[in-house]
Amino acid sequence: MVAGDVQELVDGVRAGDRRALARAITLVESTRPDHRRDATAALDALLPATGTSVRIGISGPPGVGKSTFIEAFGTHLTAAGHRLAVLAVDPSSARSGGSILGDKTRMERLARDPQAFIRPSPAGTELGGVARRTREALLLCEAAGFDVVIVETVGVGQSELAVADLVDVFVLLASPTGGDDLQGIKRGIMELADLVVVTKADGDLASSANHAAADLRRAIHLLRPKYDGIGTDTVLVSATEGTGIEAVWTAITAVHAHLAATGQLATLRAGQAKAWLWDEIRSGLLEQFRARPATQAALPALEAAVVAGDVSPTVAAQQLLGGGGTIAP
Repeated sequence: MVAGDVQELVDGVRAGDRRALARAITLVESTRPDHRRDATAALDALLPATGTSVRIGISGPPGVGKSTFIEAFGTHLTAAGHRLAVLAVDPSSARSGGSILGDKTRMERLARDPQAFIRPSPAGTELGGVARRTREALLLCEAAGFDVVIVETVGVGQSELAVADLVDVFVLLASPTGGDDLQGIKRGIMELADLVVVTKADGDLASSANHAAADLRRAIHLLRPKYDGIGTDTVLVSATEGTGIEAVWTAITAVHAHLAATGQLATLRAGQAKAWLWDEIRSGLLEQFRARPATQAALPALEAAVVAGDVSPTVAAQQLLGGGGTIAP
């Protein structure tokens, strides 16, 4: 892509052109060196138009109803006049690396909404299921005029801490199974939650949802508050009946407004920018390391020796990092 093409893409994103936004996200997801250069130039040009959205991370265990909740929540937001982007990070096929889940199939009504933009992205091998370029995709969505951006993560686990480096407000979904669900949620995830949403609070599960919410409130009470001056709320929701959806948005905006008013939001985003810098440095160094002729020449033999148990991984790594590659007798 030549400089003129980059400028055309930048202009299209600024104008809110959905096709231009989709092309820009495809560009930032590419690993081709020329595409990376163009993506960097486009992001640099669009950076002044970013930073204005409410960034929300949504996570929860399999079966909790993330897609159903996001569709109901997103439809509520667009009906209220917001423009919503959903970056849904999918589990990837171990063989092909492609997305298994079709987010536009899982959220058909929201996908047809002209005020919503849904972008599925394979998680690949990235920590926490957060695709490497999700940060850049989020900025592109902001530059295109979306004032609310949701990052949906693969599930709940220690690696899901990665989402905290992307968003302003972290929402944890929990199913109305009470103790079983609570046992499966790691303390680190609970400590990150700005809001806990108990789903499926309707019909036969209404009573169980109330018990689960009570259990979660007690657990949260034992944790140290995440931010000064505001605690973690618990809300019951029925996405199918539409109850509790407005309460979720009210809770999110309350957290966001408090963080902005107290200067904690600026501090949070500055820390995220620094973490992004070091992620890029680590990634770039690894790519440069793998591309070195000395690494490419020595790596197969050292890997084989490690697999065979003849050399410890530590010794092999030290030899590679030292520029060598000779296996000590």
